[in-house]
Amino acid sequence: MSKSLYVTANESRSGKSAIVLGIMQEIMRKVGRPAFFRPIITVGAHPDGQKDHDINLILKQFRLDQKYEDAYGFTLREARNLINSGRRDLLIDTVLEKMGNLEKEYDFVLCEGTDFMGRDPAFEFELNAELAANMGTPLLFVANGKSKTPEEVIASAQSTIETLEEKGVDIIAAIVNRLQCDDCFALAKTLQCKTRCEQPLLTFAIPEVPSLGNPTIRDVVNWLDAKVIYGHGQLETLVGEFLIAAMHIGNFLEYIRQGSLVITPGDREDIILSCLASRLSSQYPDISGIVLTGGIEPNSNVHRLIEGWTGVPVPILLVKEHTHMTSQKLNDLYGRIEPDDSKKIATALGTFESHVDVVALGERCLERRSSRVTPKMFEYNLIQRASAHPQRIVLPEGNSDRILQAADILIRRNVAEITIVGEDEKVHARASQLGLDISNAQIIDPMLYEKFDDYSETYFEARQHKGVRIEDARDRMADPTYFATMMVHLGDADGMVSGSITTTAQTIRPAFEFVKTKPDFSIVSSVFFMCLRDRVLVYGDCAVNPNPDADQLAQIALNSAETAKIFGIEPRVAMLSYSTGASGKGEDVEKVIEATRLAKERAPELLLEGPLQYDAAIDPEVAKTKAPNSDVAGRATVFIFPDLNTGNNTYKAVQRSSGAVAIGPVLQGLNKPVNDLSRGCLVEDIVNTVAITAIQAQAEKGIR
Repeated sequence: MSKSLYVTANESRSGKSAIVLGIMQEIMRKVGRPAFFRPIITVGAHPDGQKDHDINLILKQFRLDQKYEDAYGFTLREARNLINSGRRDLLIDTVLEKMGNLEKEYDFVLCEGTDFMGRDPAFEFELNAELAANMGTPLLFVANGKSKTPEEVIASAQSTIETLEEKGVDIIAAIVNRLQCDDCFALAKTLQCKTRCEQPLLTFAIPEVPSLGNPTIRDVVNWLDAKVIYGHGQLETLVGEFLIAAMHIGNFLEYIRQGSLVITPGDREDIILSCLASRLSSQYPDISGIVLTGGIEPNSNVHRLIEGWTGVPVPILLVKEHTHMTSQKLNDLYGRIEPDDSKKIATALGTFESHVDVVALGERCLERRSSRVTPKMFEYNLIQRASAHPQRIVLPEGNSDRILQAADILIRRNVAEITIVGEDEKVHARASQLGLDISNAQIIDPMLYEKFDDYSETYFEARQHKGVRIEDARDRMADPTYFATMMVHLGDADGMVSGSITTTAQTIRPAFEFVKTKPDFSIVSSVFFMCLRDRVLVYGDCAVNPNPDADQLAQIALNSAETAKIFGIEPRVAMLSYSTGASGKGEDVEKVIEATRLAKERAPELLLEGPLQYDAAIDPEVAKTKAPNSDVAGRATVFIFPDLNTGNNTYKAVQRSSGAVAIGPVLQGLNKPVNDLSRGCLVEDIVNTVAITAIQAQAEKGIR
């Protein structure tokens, strides 16, 4: 199979950037080192000038170890000049040379065609076809369904496919994007390749998603060169439509829609104040912002009134042009996916995964997957595996902004069915202020929940032997973490993630009290997934048990091996000590020897050895000397530390000295999955932890 794929459209604004984003996500799951290449770009030839949008997006989003200048061949102007001067061969040869260099260095190269933003789309189409044919790379065609009837879309797409085949291009798939029809998938299935297909053409349909094509307030600021008066922290809010406000307030309010960007002269204080009031009212849709025209700022008293608000609810912008000219400018604005726009990226990836059979596409265009799990493959597989069978994950910290931001992304990516614990009105109000969409999340206020009394009674029965009264049980269930843990315990949720604003003890204490440990296990332990440059290792226990005895250490080893297996890492377990084999003596070594014996008794089929020193466990050359006949030494993937002091310091030392990413701690040994966050966690960390928890919940149900 080919080690590359060429993605092209035949007109502008087809949503090709979102498609490329989704395809690269799938590539990241399958190969260790992919690269990105655009033979022809519109702008961005100089490092100190404007960069090509899609190259910048892909390199940043997927953190590719690739230089910007290696990611393109020529600018469109350079390509046109070469062809017009009779040097077409030089153009083709140079592109093939740069492409060949990438194929030698990387495992797979994703190529993207031109943007069709120039004056001659026919020239760009011919150029893309010629380049794809000469590069010998399979092609995926993106058809644009925006503002077209279904019949027009299919007729145009089929004609393009046949033309590409005539030009010697091997087409493996077609995606009809931005469709507006009732049965888009059936429509796309009518497309076919007729002459150069070894297999039937893969066809997919993706509906129009307004939030991808719509601009953000930041886009508006940049497009109009506007001054931000208020709302600097809300510039990622999506704009739904443009609304010119020229009527009296009573009439104007009838026209407000979700996401409206209100355009009005700066001296219309009545419109400004009514817009702000509507944003705070639950009876009106949420506008996205206000653009004040004519270079007129509100007078000082209105400024004073606005500044007295606790948090201005929407961004307010100021432009010099009058209202009509401003609205004309905005008519040419369209939304783009920027590298720092996590909401749009999550929406694009979630939409792609929901409408494209990524497994079939991957099998068609990717070589056989390597057995080695690289950090990037591991991270991107988390989302895919979680979203394949979404689980119900409860987040008890509904008053945390990071939790709400993560929930927005998780819902967009369909990673899990999200429940947020908190007061419904407050949670939705804060989400609205942050420009988030959590409408598909379940919001539960413990005191108003229909099962609150049942939860309290269950807790009372479980803890009355500890002197807990029914009144105490009700107080406990009013606590969001206890309540969320009880949801998991009684099967109303499949897992819980907490800890962004609460301590580790607050997060895991309820689980210790009534979720309890699995049969045949007496302790809860943890692992970190250590994402090194070229592999993912499992370290345990680095967070929970200070000084486990031999039996507990054996349990940690077995649980860690099972966790590794759940997440696609072949477990080869090294029981670590300062001694390898019989080279040392002492109480600490004897504990590891006994733990190794107990673990082997319980799981004789598991590749597990000890005691091993760390260097003998990880370095094949050292292993040849210290443990020459070992099946684990030099190849270990799971490292079990003898105590918390050693484990915690080692994972932090490796993390800081090598630049490794440590994902965790992931709790193991409980009957139901509960996981703890660091109070310094990022939104990305929360998303990953929810995905991990969902995969653990799948495993509990036998879903692998």
